[in-house]
Amino acid sequence: MSLYGQLADQLHQQIESGLWQPGERIPSIRQSCKTHGLSPMTVLQAYQLLESRGLILARPQSGYYVKAAASPQRISTPLQASYSGSVDINDLVFEVLQASKSRELVPLGMAMADPTLFPHPQLGRALASSMRRLDPFSTVADLPPGNEALRRAIAQRYAGEGLAVDPGEIIITTGAMEALSLSLQVLTEPGDWVVVESPTFYGALQAIERLKLNAVEIPVIPGVGIDLALLEEALAERPVKACWLMGNVQHPLGHTMPDEHKQGLMALLNRREVALVEDDVYAELYVGRERPRPIKYWDTRGDSLLCSSFSKCLAPGFRVGWVVAGPHAERIQRLQLMSTLSTNVPSQLALADMLRQGGVDAHFRRLRHTLAQRQQQMRAALLRLFPEARISAPDGGYFLWLEFDPGLDSRALHARALASGFSLAPGALFSSQGLHNHCLRLNSSHPWSEPLEAALTRLAELIRQQLDAIPSRNDKAP
Repeated sequence: MSLYGQLADQLHQQIESGLWQPGERIPSIRQSCKTHGLSPMTVLQAYQLLESRGLILARPQSGYYVKAAASPQRISTPLQASYSGSVDINDLVFEVLQASKSRELVPLGMAMADPTLFPHPQLGRALASSMRRLDPFSTVADLPPGNEALRRAIAQRYAGEGLAVDPGEIIITTGAMEALSLSLQVLTEPGDWVVVESPTFYGALQAIERLKLNAVEIPVIPGVGIDLALLEEALAERPVKACWLMGNVQHPLGHTMPDEHKQGLMALLNRREVALVEDDVYAELYVGRERPRPIKYWDTRGDSLLCSSFSKCLAPGFRVGWVVAGPHAERIQRLQLMSTLSTNVPSQLALADMLRQGGVDAHFRRLRHTLAQRQQQMRAALLRLFPEARISAPDGGYFLWLEFDPGLDSRALHARALASGFSLAPGALFSSQGLHNHCLRLNSSHPWSEPLEAALTRLAELIRQQLDAIPSRNDKAP
């Protein structure tokens, strides 16, 4: 049998066994080339053969997906917008993050990727070199909007993707969270309504709580993105001032919106004159042929704000992020001067040097490859351990999202996990109303090891114990 025929049969068997489920993305051509040691043409022929069998389909700019059922599968949340009003999430976030910091725990609940994956020696050399050449006046010159060379380097990277950005529109911030929070602050007043996805990144809920805003949670369609029909209904029903959304490698589900969905979303927001605050921090951790474009690429009004950082992909300890602020740039600078004043200057200079000298893209490629391999390995293990669960098939990043029977209590499970020597992120973190308490987010970035395998096995035991204790729906009260 030909090599492409062998690969096609192998993938065919994996699809039939449920490893790749309807609507999920299969490994990219590049990833399959590396995994199986085949040429791109051989892998492409295998994928075309699977297409001819009606098993997969190609999505432009996105990759190959298992042919889905007629109706896309949703996460088990109410099929309607949830108007939560005020948000109270900080206590839970603090509790979970504090508990997850211990080195004694297997870090399944950690928010950051495996720290050993980042180029710390190169970062150290760049930082030392920048300090030796530091112009004392730069501590003043690099106040908001930030170091000019770094802003220009970021704009050049966007230009390479077809997105024209003026360096003057870029504000350097202390990580993406400051960029996102300032963006929200410049668009809203206390009491205003803000749309977020459901599930969503808990940092969005923290910012909404801190700014005394009201949240509208819109369910997402896995592999597609926020439900546009429900979003349009919410925009008609409430005076929404902003939408905080992720188009690329959404957290926590990990999917990337297809380009046509991004375009439709941006057209809807432009038509309704609602500003987009785009969280794009995981875009460099995509799995695919090329970096996916941000939703902002389709913004015709120019009112959207695009936020990102180097924390997830290059220098987590440097805490350097940015916002492409467009017409809001001056107001964001003023807000930053009244809060953090400016971002760490030596870190800005070091990152500008690294971007100028090159080599970061080679690091990004290695990082993406390692994360994809580890994620695939953990997902395969989880499919064996939890055949009853829905497990996400991300387009990148380093998280897996697990959805169980609605009776599961992930907050109680979190406490038992800590007592068993590992952490996890309960699904309740990702909603202002606890809508996902039957779900878990697990970090897949760490290398496979005996402690990791033991933690997953123990997690399966804890989940089974909890689910077995739930009274059967068929049981009748005496």
